[in-house]
Amino acid sequence: MARIEPIPWDQLPDAAKAMIEEGQASGMYTTPVPMQVIAYSSVALRSMHDAYRATFGKGLLEPRLVELLRLRSAQAGGCETCSSSRKDASVSESDVACLTEPDPSQFSPRELAALRFFDLLAFDHTRIVDDTYRELRQLFSTAEIVELGYLCANSLGTHRFLHTLAFTSDDEPLIAFDPSEIDLSYAATPAARA
Repeated sequence: MARIEPIPWDQLPDAAKAMIEEGQASGMYTTPVPMQVIAYSSVALRSMHDAYRATFGKGLLEPRLVELLRLRSAQAGGCETCSSSRKDASVSESDVACLTEPDPSQFSPRELAALRFFDLLAFDHTRIVDDTYRELRQLFSTAEIVELGYLCANSLGTHRFLHTLAFTSDDEPLIAFDPSEIDLSYAATPAARA
């Protein structure tokens, strides 16, 4: 069970259920469980859902490349739930196994460059220099470079946060479900902490 217990399906606000159902129907969400935790904050859920909906299958980058980046991000962030889901059938288990050390014979030049950029951003962003962008520019348009950076940054932070929630843990939740916690702000209601 996750460190924060997911809101039971029947306790989710109707708007949250609608977003999660839409995401599952479109293929954005393989499992609803992470979103059932994010739903404690309707602002966070709406923001995450809208950002993903705006880019899922709609960007300039090819779907296989986006899926490789999503999976690499899940690996880097340690998010087992996201690492196990697949959103593009062209990505094989062999591809996934090679993401940490990509084999140039297995990936296109664009995929290799995008994966190198992701790893630099994730593990040593100070090594992203002028030459990094010059190399990207040989393979990507300006708009694609911006989209690549946005997707990498957004997915890396999300996967790292989801990893901390420990969805695959067998332990009891550290924070049990309490319906009064949905959209509760201690800043707005200091007495709630007492």
